[in-house]
Amino acid sequence: MAIDITMPALSPTMEEGTLAKWLVKEGDTISSGDVIAEIETDKATMEVEAVDEGVVAKILVEAGTEGVKVNAVIAILAEEGEDASAVQASPKQDAPKAEAPAPSGKSEKTENKKAEKASSKPSEPAPEVSKTPLPSANSSDGRIKASPLARRIADMKGLNLSDLEGTGPRGRIIKRDVENAKSKPASTSAGSAGRPDGLILPQVLDDRVYDPASYELVPLDGMRKTVAKRLTTSFMQVPHFPLNIDLELDHLLASRAAINAAAPEGVKVSVNDMLIKAAAMALMDEPDCNASYTDNGIAYHKHAHVSVAVAIDGGLITPVVFKAETKGLAEISEEMKDLASRARDRKLKPQEYSGGTFSISNLGMFGIKSFASIINPPEGMILSVGSGEKRAVVDSQGNLVARTVMTVTLTCDHRVIGGAEGAKWLQAFKRYVETPEAMLL
Repeated sequence: MAIDITMPALSPTMEEGTLAKWLVKEGDTISSGDVIAEIETDKATMEVEAVDEGVVAKILVEAGTEGVKVNAVIAILAEEGEDASAVQASPKQDAPKAEAPAPSGKSEKTENKKAEKASSKPSEPAPEVSKTPLPSANSSDGRIKASPLARRIADMKGLNLSDLEGTGPRGRIIKRDVENAKSKPASTSAGSAGRPDGLILPQVLDDRVYDPASYELVPLDGMRKTVAKRLTTSFMQVPHFPLNIDLELDHLLASRAAINAAAPEGVKVSVNDMLIKAAAMALMDEPDCNASYTDNGIAYHKHAHVSVAVAIDGGLITPVVFKAETKGLAEISEEMKDLASRARDRKLKPQEYSGGTFSISNLGMFGIKSFASIINPPEGMILSVGSGEKRAVVDSQGNLVARTVMTVTLTCDHRVIGGAEGAKWLQAFKRYVETPEAMLL
């Protein structure tokens, strides 16, 4: 019996990916554990291993195809003794494939093609759901059968559930049915008409204002799409507030120089490594700040898993230093060098850039004096680090002296952390930065 090879979920949050490359072809014999394809997620390129053994009978999704949904059938494997040439795709396997990436263009054709990615037939106004008639979503007593999530999405999109056909068990309307349906321009409310995500307006350039020939439209890759979606959601849904504080760095810089002078060859601790350690220690001192908001309650984390923003081609990724409070500066330094290097090559595993409890974003090396970052849910706080610069300050004796000062901004999720809690964390962080030997105790 033929075996389906499906699009794997390579991370807990993955919904779709790009089938970058096939490493096998039709007719090849494969064994369990063989690497058969490369999949691009929003953050990394990962190899996919075969689970079963047999002959590749048919490849259903071509290399380079974007937007392939998790669990979609991408190829068919014939078992030992089965005639691979006789294997036929079932109706489920013949489901519409995701679009191949559109070439860069200068017309609205590219935008239209991307907007219709929910269907493999762009000319069709509605998505294909089934080859056979489905039962109505309305039961005999007039009640509409729909999942709670489907109801919420329908409400956001201004859809009438009675107009939809369900593809779930016994015709129940489920998430994909309302996601693939189009909002009604005439009957939807003013608050949701034409807004695909309820509150987010479509982002397109008006051809009456911008001549399509006057710019080059480069399609979004998976990372750009994901970053845009998550940061927009965070900024809209997380009530946040910033707290600023100035830190004197002279003592920390002197300590760093002494540590590097005494360290074994090849070990070089950076200021950022010391800030990671200081942040982790402050989170242990103020455990109320090492927390995440959930609908079921506040999750207080037992360890400081520090996410560190790393700029890479096409976006941003946040590899995590797990249990940073337990690690020495040399270990943090070595780990960050490895994570940052593999992040830029998009070789990180999902478990290496998810699961953080707190984030640090440092733009000091670019001369940025101060800035505020957007929270990375479900983390409760993110620290924005500016550049260290010589400033005139008044010392404890009342004298005007020059000191190396750095401004940091802590952005807090107000559902979890109040102003007083955030301020206490900053005081603890300041203590470790200005008295770095305290990190060694």
